[in-house]
Amino acid sequence: MGDFFNPALLPKETTFFAIWLLGVSLGLTACTATCLPFMGTWILGRGGSQGQALRDTALFVTGRILAYSLLGAIAGGAGVWLSQALRGGTGNVVIGLSSIIAGVWLLRSGKAHVPCGIAKGAGHTPPLMLGFSLSLTPCAPLASLLAVCAAAGSIQLGAFNGVAFGLGAALTPLLILLPLISLLSKSLRDNRDWITRWIRWGASAVLILLGLRRLMLVF
Repeated sequence: MGDFFNPALLPKETTFFAIWLLGVSLGLTACTATCLPFMGTWILGRGGSQGQALRDTALFVTGRILAYSLLGAIAGGAGVWLSQALRGGTGNVVIGLSSIIAGVWLLRSGKAHVPCGIAKGAGHTPPLMLGFSLSLTPCAPLASLLAVCAAAGSIQLGAFNGVAFGLGAALTPLLILLPLISLLSKSLRDNRDWITRWIRWGASAVLILLGLRRLMLVF
């Protein structure tokens, strides 16, 4: 995870390219290890088409970019307060609740009385929510981003820094791994209609347990 940095130790002027590279360092390393259990389980349990898996992956990445832009803006306006809040466990609470909601959605999506149109539309929310919430995980690259934004002292500049960081973090092996997991899910389900329910229920249980584990880290 790493400790949060002191803004005074960072250069006064940091280029957007440097912040983008900082995001890339997160996307290619810690992001995969942290996010794969959540999004991999979601993709496996949902059992959608390859196109659906690509859309869910895009929504997940979009959620991350939105989160980093918001975090950057808040840090630019509020200074180091945000870093302290994340260290206090706020991120784990949001991640835990998002994971539990995604798990419950998988359970409800398997019920016959749920209209298909509603289930399909509501299914866009969990991957976006997971992407947003998992961006709150305290780590050294995020600490550096918040420190730069706090030192800048500008909400607008902080938001731009967050977008640059998020675009870098979007370059993650998950862009390849999640569609591959979707193919694995399809292979498991082909000509095995009976297994679909068990995969969905199992994935739902894993997401709920992952969420509860995050909450237990705080309470």
